[in-house]
Amino acid sequence: MIFRNRLIELLQYSPQTPTVYAEPVLITPAWIMKYYILDLSPRNSLVRYLVEKGHTVFMISWKNPDAADRELSLADYVQLGFLDALTEVRRIVPGEQVHAVGYCIGGTLLAIAAAMLAAGGDSSLASLTLLAAQVDFSEPGELSVFITPSQIAMLEAMMSKSGVLESERMGAAFAMLRSRDLMWTPAVNQYMRGERPQINDLMAWNADGTRMPWRMHSEYLERLYLKNELAQGSFTLNGSQVELSRIGAPMFVVGTETDHVAPWRSAYKIRGLTHSRDYTFLLTSGGHNAGIVSGPMHPRRRHRLLTWNDATATLTPDEWLKRAALHEGSWWPAWERWLADHSSGQPWHPSQSASPTLLEEWAASGRRSAAAWAGMGLRSSPGAPPARRAGNGGSPTCAVRASTSMPPKATSPTGIPPSARSIRRVPRSGRSTSW
Repeated sequence: MIFRNRLIELLQYSPQTPTVYAEPVLITPAWIMKYYILDLSPRNSLVRYLVEKGHTVFMISWKNPDAADRELSLADYVQLGFLDALTEVRRIVPGEQVHAVGYCIGGTLLAIAAAMLAAGGDSSLASLTLLAAQVDFSEPGELSVFITPSQIAMLEAMMSKSGVLESERMGAAFAMLRSRDLMWTPAVNQYMRGERPQINDLMAWNADGTRMPWRMHSEYLERLYLKNELAQGSFTLNGSQVELSRIGAPMFVVGTETDHVAPWRSAYKIRGLTHSRDYTFLLTSGGHNAGIVSGPMHPRRRHRLLTWNDATATLTPDEWLKRAALHEGSWWPAWERWLADHSSGQPWHPSQSASPTLLEEWAASGRRSAAAWAGMGLRSSPGAPPARRAGNGGSPTCAVRASTSMPPKATSPTGIPPSARSIRRVPRSGRSTSW
C-alpha cells in the first residue's frame, strides 16, 4: 500500500521482469466488490498475468463504508477515488501517461473521470479499458426489475436510517437474478441431497461483500440507472457537465456473453457516445465475473473482437456479432498485446528513476530505520541511483533495487505468493482497518 486517503488505499504490485513498460496500469475495480477479484490466486490472477508480461500495476482498494460515510457522493468517488489515485501514480511514475482500467461500476466511474480530464485538456491517460461496464443504462438487463421509483424509494428509506446499504441486500438482489443457480440448486443439493459445494476462489470472494454509502448509492441508482443522465448528456458533477463525447483516447471495451449485471449489448453502446479513433470491442464467453476472470488456464474459452480506426463508424450489436472474428482461448492475451502496442517501445530498467524510494522516505520520516528495513531483507543500495518504483524487485510496499536485495519468496496467509499479490503496510497502531 503506497497511498491512503479517506476513501481508498492505492496498491502497487511487485514487478516480475527485469524491465517494465514506461506506462503503468491503474485499475479501478467496482466498490460493490473487493479489489482482489482480479488477483484471486496464482493461477487465476489478471494482475499476476500483467506483471509477468512487464506491466507495472496499481490497484485501487475501496474503503468498506460505514454510517460515518453516509454523505460520500459520486463526486467524492471520482475525486478521492480515481483522480487522487491517478495523481499519486503520476507522482511515482513522473512524465508518463497511464493505462486506466475500470471494472463494472469502476468502469462507469472511469468514463466519467476520463470525460472530465478531456474537457480540461488533461492528457494523462494513455488508454481506457472498460471491463463489463455500462455508461448507457437504457437497457440494463435483468437489474431493471429492481430499479423502479418505488424500489429506489424503499432503498432510500432503509439507507437513511443506517447510512449504508448492507452487502447482504445487494447480494440477495444478485442472487435473485440467477435464482436457479444461486438459490434453488444449492438449497436442493445441500439440504435434500446432503452434498456440500466445493468452494473455489471466486465463490470465496463473492462471500466477501461490501456496503454502499447512502448518498452515493442514491445518486447512482436515480441519476445513472433511472434517469440515464450520463448517456443523455445531462449528467453534471460539481456543477460541470460531463460529456462522454470528449473522450478520444484509445479504448478497449470488454463485454461478456451471459452477463446479467452489465449485458454486453448495453456495454457496447459506449462506442456511439465517445469519439475514440482507436476503439476495440471484445466479447468473451462467460458472465460478469467468470468471463472477466478467465485467463489462459481456463479451458473452452472463446472471444470475438473488432477494431475501428475512426471516431464515428459503428455497427449495431447484431451486425458486430456477425462481423467480429471468433477466436478460441482467453481474451487476456489479446488485451495484453493491445496494451503493449499502446505502450512506449522503450521499457524502463529498475535503476531508471529520479524519485526517492519509499524506504528512504520512511527512514527520513523516522517511521522505520533503514537498518530495520535491511533486517527484513530489503536495502536501498547506498550510492546507487534511487530505484524506479515501477521496476523494483521487492514488495509493492517498498521501492527498492532489484535482484540481490529481493527477500526470499514466501506464501501469504491466503496462500498467494507476494509475487502475485500486493503487501499492505499495517497501521502503526497495529489495529486493522475497515478496508
